[in-house]
Amino acid sequence: MKKIILALVSALLFQAVAFAQRADALVLYRSGNYPEAIKICEQEITENPNNIDSYCVLCWSLVRNKQYAEAEERATNARKVSSSDVRLMEVLGEAKYYQGKNNGAMEMFQLYIANAPSNAARIGNAYYYMGEIYIRQGKYQHADMSMTTAVYTEPTVDIWWTRCGYAREMAGSYASALEAYNKALELNASQGDAARGKERVTARLR
Repeated sequence: MKKIILALVSALLFQAVAFAQRADALVLYRSGNYPEAIKICEQEITENPNNIDSYCVLCWSLVRNKQYAEAEERATNARKVSSSDVRLMEVLGEAKYYQGKNNGAMEMFQLYIANAPSNAARIGNAYYYMGEIYIRQGKYQHADMSMTTAVYTEPTVDIWWTRCGYAREMAGSYASALEAYNKALELNASQGDAARGKERVTARLR
């Protein structure tokens, strides 16, 4: 009887340890330990191929670890399990974006925005990436609108304000570009791109 009880206790302890490891995947991702987060998520998915939360953390970690092609593949596969999960839409957009797949990335970001709540965590990111795609395509007025929405959603990201200024500058809206560059420099006085952009548009406004 004691042996049975000990075996049960050992099994429960093993499960508890395994659960603790699984729960740490998101913590590891947030702390920047992407390889370990990937490893744990892979273990979780092996145990449960329908674990969408694990797929999401896995794909986020793969993107941050610059494994873009793999992130695209895993997110695509995960969407076969749950095509309506907005987190997968957004991270698939990022994976495509970093590979230069502009049309596919834009489609995913637009799908994400159409389906996610207005206060979703990555709404600002989606608009930022859309703005960058429009800049790549030379559609600067569209880029201005997307970047303006991004900085409205998250007003403390100096790089976004800088890119917003650049989109406005390229669209010929020099006064509003100056406002964006000034905001970027308020947030980060060492933002070199914003300082150079400010010099350019100030000269245009003289």
